[in-house]
Amino acid sequence: MPTTPPPTLEDLRRYAIARSLLTPATLLAAVRRLGFVQADPIRAPARAQDLTLRHRVKDYRAGDLERCYPRLPIDEDCQVNYGFMPSEHLALLHPRQPRKAWDEQTQRRAADVLAFVREHGAVHPREVDQHFAHGRVTNYWGGSSNASTQLLNDMHYRGLLRVQRRDSGTRVYEAAAHPPADDSPAACARRADALIDLVVRKYAPLPAPSLTYLVRLLGYGAPHLVRPLQAALLRARGHLASCRIEGTTWYWPADENPRSRRHTTDDRLRLLAPFDPVVWDRRRFTLLWGWTYKFEAYTPAALRQFGYYALPMLWRGHMLGWANIQARDGQLAPAFGYAAGAAPQEPAFHSALDEELQRMGDFLMPQR
Repeated sequence: MPTTPPPTLEDLRRYAIARSLLTPATLLAAVRRLGFVQADPIRAPARAQDLTLRHRVKDYRAGDLERCYPRLPIDEDCQVNYGFMPSEHLALLHPRQPRKAWDEQTQRRAADVLAFVREHGAVHPREVDQHFAHGRVTNYWGGSSNASTQLLNDMHYRGLLRVQRRDSGTRVYEAAAHPPADDSPAACARRADALIDLVVRKYAPLPAPSLTYLVRLLGYGAPHLVRPLQAALLRARGHLASCRIEGTTWYWPADENPRSRRHTTDDRLRLLAPFDPVVWDRRRFTLLWGWTYKFEAYTPAALRQFGYYALPMLWRGHMLGWANIQARDGQLAPAFGYAAGAAPQEPAFHSALDEELQRMGDFLMPQR
């Protein structure tokens, strides 16, 4: 019998794009397709979650996720990082058992705050701080943060609270409760397998080191499953489809075919969020497109190559470069860079770029 030829790097490029940038759907359907949408507070020109969803949700406008969130079965929580997920995925992550236990004082404070939240139904961090006056603490970045806000974040991580909604971007919390989990070895193994399946289906095709890295990051959302996740990674390597190209082993779901004719590219130009699934894995980005893209929002301005919040530019299956976009007085102020040093000369490229900037402008307009 003839053997099926393995996919080429060009096949993997088309596959990586087509399987992620599907026909736009409803907001809930898009979040369920992705399994997880990474969040980031920077607005340049919009938050990462909005920039990600605008390519996948029909007629999406910046802020729609925040506006619709309270009435949809979606939760803010931690998986490989912080973001939004279908509520049904919480059972894979909770009850979460953090690596570091609270001291007695923190336990007392958390119990008092939880009682306060239960009494009031939903609370803004400002209300908690006004009532308890917890003071200031040193945050992760070395600066000063409100202690009440940090405690609320920690209670959310531990599953005592959930985000009920956001007010102008600030999380408003309500009390939460997660049913007891079966912590038998078999049940933990099933949850670990399911978590790895989620990240593979979001980020495939994955170079082998990236698969290992993602499984390690799952320890953030499920620290109590670190050992089961390592065993699940060995199982995943055995049942996922794979190939080896130029010294790199690639993995993808066994029920998908990277060489399928369905994986086609179109003429639409897309400016992607720095955390969009198509570009999130910088290792994969370099292997597929031959240049290194960096997120430089936290890089000193004098050392930036791409800009504060560079959006990778995808056209006809190629990552041509990047754009930094500011919105000033209702007008877009874009600046572009190109991996090859200059923009393509085809009129079709300039038409596609103009159309994408028009879509970006529509996306940034308030919902009417």
